Amino acid sequence: MILNKALMLGALVLTTVMSPCGGEDIVADHVASYGVNVYQSYGLSGQYSHEFDGDEQFYVDLGRKETVWRLPILSQFSFDPQFALRNIAVLTHNLNSLIKRSNSTAATNEVPEVTVFSKSPVTLGHPNTLICLVDNIFPPVVNITWLSNGHSVTEGVSETSFLSKSDHSFFKISYLTFLPSADEIYDCRVEHWGLDEPLLKHWEPEIPAPMSELTETVVCALGLSAGLVGIVVGTVLIIRGLRSVGASRHQGPL
Repeated sequence: MILNKALMLGALVLTTVMSPCGGEDIVADHVASYGVNVYQSYGLSGQYSHEFDGDEQFYVDLGRKETVWRLPILSQFSFDPQFALRNIAVLTHNLNSLIKRSNSTAATNEVPEVTVFSKSPVTLGHPNTLICLVDNIFPPVVNITWLSNGHSVTEGVSETSFLSKSDHSFFKISYLTFLPSADEIYDCRVEHWGLDEPLLKHWEPEIPAPMSELTETVVCALGLSAGLVGIVVGTVLIIRGLRSVGASRHQGPL
């Protein structure tokens, strides 16, 4: 993916809580972000999404012009994607005008932070999901891919849209369903303007190393020795006990 640096970013947040002017002083049980818009100038690329307490509710696929709900149960609600498309069109026009009239310095490209972990404890041969969390994304342009033993993987891959944070950066999560095997290792590959080169975050199952023949021999020898010592000690104690009983019988009553 060629990342064109002529990025234009717009964020339309319709809740007072998310306002940068004093919003951080407001305490709320829940925070909703309605209409988080991202527009990128190098083609039909951008995002319109709704979030609740940091979780994505839905986003609008600009290419297919349809609403994509994060969870199937949420699809019982409705949202007209044309509303998002009109918002993006207005945003595009306004940002283009502002950029032509602006002498501002371009924002700094932040270095993303990448973490890879499994959804549940790994058992070889049992299906699982790898999660690649890419945090501190700004600007919101990133390419996330999966590698297995150095080869690109496309099957079983899914990802969220860009999720906003209170510091106006973003994070994104990529998922890979897989069957854990001792012979396969995985990498999450991240490309971003804040990186000098693609970042590879490595993951492989933690499998206890099998004992060597020497170790097995030593363990068996120690176990056998402990058993023999136990037998000898037990025999000595029994003999002493019998002798004590015999001596007391010979002495008789005083």
